[in-house]
Amino acid sequence: MYKKLTLTVLLGGLVIGAMAQHDGAKKRQPLLTAMKAKDIKVADGLMTPEVLWAMGRIGSYDVSEKAGLIVEDVTYYSVERNKSQHVIKTMKLDGSDVKQLTKSAMSESDPVFIQNGTRIAFLSVGTNRKLQVWSMNTDGSNKQQMSNEPDDVEGFIFSPDETKIILIKEVKYGKSTTDIYPDLEKASGMVIDDLMYRHWDETVTSIPHPFIADVTDGKIHDASDILQDEQFECPMKPFGGIEQLAWSPDSRKIAYTCRKKTGLAYSISTDSDIYLYDTAKGQITNLCKPADYKEPEIDPTISMKEQKVNAQGDLNMGYDTNPQFSADGKYIAWLSMARNGYESDRNRLCVYEIATGKKSYVTEKFESGVDNFAWLPGNKSLCFTGVWHGCTMLYTTDLKGNVKKITDGQFDLNSVKSVGKRYLCKQQSMKNPTELFWIDAKGKMTQVSRENDHIMSQLKIGDVKPRWVETVDGKQLHSWVIYPADFDSTKKYPTLLFCEGGPQSPVSQFWSYRWNFQIMAANGYIIIAPNRRGLPGFGMEWLEEISTNYGGNCMNDYLTAIDDLCKEPYVDKDRLGCVGASFGGFSAYWLAGHHNKRFKAFIAHDGFFNMEQQYLETEELWFTNWDLGGAFWRKDSEAVKRSYAQSPHLFVDKWDTPILCIHGEKDYRILASQGMAAFNAAKLRGIPAQLLLFPDENHWVLKPQNGVLWQRTFFGWLDKWLKK
Repeated sequence: MYKKLTLTVLLGGLVIGAMAQHDGAKKRQPLLTAMKAKDIKVADGLMTPEVLWAMGRIGSYDVSEKAGLIVEDVTYYSVERNKSQHVIKTMKLDGSDVKQLTKSAMSESDPVFIQNGTRIAFLSVGTNRKLQVWSMNTDGSNKQQMSNEPDDVEGFIFSPDETKIILIKEVKYGKSTTDIYPDLEKASGMVIDDLMYRHWDETVTSIPHPFIADVTDGKIHDASDILQDEQFECPMKPFGGIEQLAWSPDSRKIAYTCRKKTGLAYSISTDSDIYLYDTAKGQITNLCKPADYKEPEIDPTISMKEQKVNAQGDLNMGYDTNPQFSADGKYIAWLSMARNGYESDRNRLCVYEIATGKKSYVTEKFESGVDNFAWLPGNKSLCFTGVWHGCTMLYTTDLKGNVKKITDGQFDLNSVKSVGKRYLCKQQSMKNPTELFWIDAKGKMTQVSRENDHIMSQLKIGDVKPRWVETVDGKQLHSWVIYPADFDSTKKYPTLLFCEGGPQSPVSQFWSYRWNFQIMAANGYIIIAPNRRGLPGFGMEWLEEISTNYGGNCMNDYLTAIDDLCKEPYVDKDRLGCVGASFGGFSAYWLAGHHNKRFKAFIAHDGFFNMEQQYLETEELWFTNWDLGGAFWRKDSEAVKRSYAQSPHLFVDKWDTPILCIHGEKDYRILASQGMAAFNAAKLRGIPAQLLLFPDENHWVLKPQNGVLWQRTFFGWLDKWLKK
């Protein structure tokens, strides 16, 4: 994830620390981690919003066999103070002897072992109140500030010989109003000449660049911009981080990810490439395209699929990201999507032989996408994680593409590090938050961290079961059904249909701190979460049927799933609710006009309501071009006509059910005007409706008190209409 997103949360804790340290006149704020395990009490074993926000959230981690230690970054939240704080912990390889190394009121994050496992490098606020690289002994002693950059360091990676380091920092993008008119230094207006002036949740005035710097006697100095004078992002916003860059084993070359486009060209394209930078020569080579490659002419209002710009031989035309060198330096592997403009294309694992330039795609036998990967010892195979049938498992592949499944179970593995003959992964499920696990070559798993055992041991956890049903076209639909902890099959329960976002994100065994199924179950609801058409892990045909067909079988799948569950005697079919966010929010709006009185309440979070409005408002036009077929004024396109004919706003005349609309005003992916329009439409129709608007949240809800408000409003609405 791109560091600036986490920093918006992280800096809340940093400001506390900086003020406490540098302003002696102000009272020092206590640690957010001051609440001990014994102080956290769960009433009646039921999950509440406050319980969710009390949990520690494991972020990045590293392992040193030499030191015999694992280091991790854990985030804690205070609802009362509406702040977060990152701390760094270590533990032995078996999970014992857990120590919290950072105990100041400041946040420390992104720990990695350096100096052969004798020290840990990390990010924290420096003397100039900017994020800097620090280091400390593995027991937390002897903290030293290594960098002293004038701006925040948002990510870093040392060269293998540790004589150099890559620093991620923001650089100015474009011209400000003051640049154009120096005498108008107090003017707030912005003169905009091209697209992508906003992205995710920010007005784009700066972009991340990688800087290479020297490391001498524990000090980082002489940083220079690898992309000097280039207005391109590296890492790529909004979610890319330091994983988009890698050092060669000899510390001489850097592989980095970059989409070398701006403005309109950027907004319609997902074509990023892997570049190889020679630190000695300053030479840059594109590994995805030849030097004489010329961009094809593209109509910005038509889907890349229709324009057939991807039929260009062995060229890498889609997202190419996250390079990793093999230990012998002979290969670079990276994640590669085949098609430009298709952000949810299957991620393949591409292996590039440096000496010959030959590319091999070694996960073709796995008909789903690769999420994370790592090289294995010997340089002849790799491990990777990917979703299949609602669970994200660990696999291996050799350079010939022979794929082998390593793990099996009802959980997700969402990262992987290869450590000798075993793997260190983060595991989570719909029943448990993220913890670290060791996995051996045979797939045996051993839990390492126990960050939230003191809370989970007090909770009543509901069961989670898979359910399959035949679809309207004779295929098999997989869903997860989540039951209340004290489920009694002789009773009847209000039941929720959960609509996934994406629209091509899997309903796998995720643990969410907002859309958390256990808190829904704790409030007395049964939940069904279908892996409807358009979700990965069920083959490419299933994945791609949703494109330009939002009102098609994906919606039939939702209705099939809830109708099938209603056959069970414990489901009260007179108390059904439908909830979802993003595409799930769109789904709630669409189903509100097509449900034939199945549901008694709807909740739509950050969904788009008017497709024509969405096409012109969203910042990443490649998405609407691919998924909707292009601009709505293209009356000659059957795909376009099919898409826009399913816009939820066209069916408001059939709305007859109470609806809660939720939206963040800093959401530039789907503007808050969509939620406002839906709310206004419901009120004008005389339908009970409520609007929860967050002026300071984006497509997600990140602030603790806003998160609690979200949960209280969510369940207040459902209880009002489903628990009468």
